[in-house]
Amino acid sequence: MKKIIRATTVPQSLAAFCDGMLKDLSRDYEVVALSSPGPALDMVAQREGVRTVAVEMARHISLLKDLKALFAIIGIFRRERPDMVHSMTPKAGLLCMMAGWLTRVPVRIHTFTGLVFPTSTGLTKQVLMLTDRITCFCATHVIPEGEGVKKDLIDNKITRKDLKVLGYGNVRGVDMDYYSRTSEVEAAAAALRDPSRFTFLFVGRLVGDKGINELVGAFESLKTEYPTIRLFLVGPAEDDLDPVKEETHAIMDSDEALIVTGSKSGVDLLAYYAAADCYVFPSYREGFPNTVLEAGAFGLPSVVTDINGSREIVKDGFNGIVVPPRHQDALAAAMRKMLTDPDARQAMASVARESIASRFERGFVRSKLYEFYKKVL
Repeated sequence: MKKIIRATTVPQSLAAFCDGMLKDLSRDYEVVALSSPGPALDMVAQREGVRTVAVEMARHISLLKDLKALFAIIGIFRRERPDMVHSMTPKAGLLCMMAGWLTRVPVRIHTFTGLVFPTSTGLTKQVLMLTDRITCFCATHVIPEGEGVKKDLIDNKITRKDLKVLGYGNVRGVDMDYYSRTSEVEAAAAALRDPSRFTFLFVGRLVGDKGINELVGAFESLKTEYPTIRLFLVGPAEDDLDPVKEETHAIMDSDEALIVTGSKSGVDLLAYYAAADCYVFPSYREGFPNTVLEAGAFGLPSVVTDINGSREIVKDGFNGIVVPPRHQDALAAAMRKMLTDPDARQAMASVARESIASRFERGFVRSKLYEFYKKVL
């Protein structure tokens, strides 16, 4: 039986991206999961029934820590002798592809779920592009998560390797049964609904590059015209990494129509999708945003920015509206359209769920990956 090592920088990524997948793969391969240590890695081992290996990896550039992690991974690959290593997330990709190249692992795959350098500047951008080039050089196969990521890799000459998006893109797929309006979800959503108020929803990290400053500003400008609207912001703040502006923080803390819920999961999260009228995701950069897929699965029309992934999920005027990133006025105009044109909004909502099911259903997405594995192994 051939051995596969699946790797991410932090175990939370393994838990999210590979939910049920490692268990599926274990039917045909010996599967080992590699990531930084933590409770989430223990959970993956128990849930997926696979062996795990922990290596402390820093998410940001740290030469000493990165060298220590590289040597640790080299030792693991020499001991495990895998037939294939498949990495996701930037740091795991760089370290695992380098270690795999040095130890001559036969098949070395890296999936780019998103690129950081397009929105970076100066020396930081050059360093990020260099590390992506090293990752691609050391890999035998490079998978871009979507056509937008593929275009960025080609246009910026990151690699000359043949690049192929699997299926329509996305690495996770959507469990359409889970992301649906079950009786349990509807019961939880009933406590959140207010028929007298139009509800916008954002799900994700509450940080600058998710467009939170523009979203809060657009919402406040709309509220002067339509005082009964409200906005749910569902997700964690990461003020140590990419804080929002002080004035945005002040509004989030004081406006009763802007409800900041913190992180939610399970039925508690699904209830917010079910209780909303429109999803808004004004991010500056993405690979393939899962929350836009999830919102679509709930039949929500979406307002998204014209970036990788989002523009591949949402077709402007069909299942949502696409606006330029970092453009508060355009964002406000699109939100106003959703609010004031119920016929257009309902037309978009009516096709939203099927547009997700036909391209991004989880079984379909995973079948494309499994077919690729059989081909390269």
